[in-house]
Amino acid sequence: MFSDPGYSNGYCRPQEGGAAPEHGALRPPHRGRGRRRGRRGRSHDPADSPASGGAPRVADSEQGVEQKPPPCTDFDMAYFHSYAHLGIHEEMIKNARRGGRHYVPDRVRTETYRTAIMRHQSSIAGKVVVDVGCGTGILSIFCAQAGAKRVYAVDASDIAVQANEVVKANNLSDTVIVLHGRVEDVEIDEEVDVIISEWMGYLLLYESMLGSVITARDRWLKPGGLILPSNATLYMAPVTHSDRYSDSIDFWRNVYGIDMSAMLPLAKQCAFEEPCIETISGENVLTWPHVVKHVDCYTVTLGELESVTTKYKFKSMMRAPLHGFAFWFDVEFNGPATSPTSNQVSSSFIESSNNQSTDVSQRKKRANPSEALVLSTAPEDPPTHWQQFCRLWYTSTIQ
Repeated sequence: MFSDPGYSNGYCRPQEGGAAPEHGALRPPHRGRGRRRGRRGRSHDPADSPASGGAPRVADSEQGVEQKPPPCTDFDMAYFHSYAHLGIHEEMIKNARRGGRHYVPDRVRTETYRTAIMRHQSSIAGKVVVDVGCGTGILSIFCAQAGAKRVYAVDASDIAVQANEVVKANNLSDTVIVLHGRVEDVEIDEEVDVIISEWMGYLLLYESMLGSVITARDRWLKPGGLILPSNATLYMAPVTHSDRYSDSIDFWRNVYGIDMSAMLPLAKQCAFEEPCIETISGENVLTWPHVVKHVDCYTVTLGELESVTTKYKFKSMMRAPLHGFAFWFDVEFNGPATSPTSNQVSSSFIESSNNQSTDVSQRKKRANPSEALVLSTAPEDPPTHWQQFCRLWYTSTIQ
């Protein structure tokens, strides 16, 4: 039982909304033999952003005009509903897929966040934190353990009910307040010092919660407040993937001694018609990675997420078939003082249009790794549940 209108036992009941469409209404990229479903706690897809492109506010302080938050769509409801399933959160906390078949401990994600929280403990202890898309509440609890004065754990999915029980079981109800609802709809009657969120989706921005982080930042974050992670970079590179090609295509050349090569065109189409989520190795990558986009969480706007483009020219470092492109991302956990400012970059997005600017970005990022804590999903780094986003071809470029 949860009483209204207060935060009984740290939990706030959501506003009444429409029924969710059937489970599985979202169409994801193909993921080998399984997938991580949509992003809980997201506000809305960048493509569904208001025409203004700005972060929605409940009240416009300059004009004194009450602004209604964007409506919760059927897509949103399906999105939140998918994240009520415990298996999604178990996969993020415990396991990462390797090659789509095997599971290895995914300590990269959770331990990096815990390390970041402890590294920034001086900015968290005694301060107010909001956890956007809290899921099971693990990051909120890490913040409470770091000495946060109060943590608002926000999630639009029904997993918030279980998160509240986890908070109570750990005797943290006086510190962690679970708010069940969208970032646009829940109310926090004070400014916050810190925003933390594991908002990243496949391809960094696909089904991500970055829009929710932007909304939370513009509604509640104090000037000079801390956002974790602070910035993110999306990379791409051409890849060769002969093993995948052989498994999916060459099989048809000889089936029980029968020549079924006539099936090859259809096999190519079925195998590669959609993007896939899988783990590749550094040996598959043909060039140095190209920086597609860099996003600064302190300054990015919703409007800048509506379209992501880049120009790319490359020369392979080895002789191998070109089978397509792979994408991955890094996020960094810096404070406001070390994030890019308007004097350093012209926009919160840095678009790399040639190899020279890419190399500069790479040197800047890797010059002194001790300066920043990095969570990477690159092929050469330990695998995470994000794996890599692959767009493989079935055209004549594949022989």
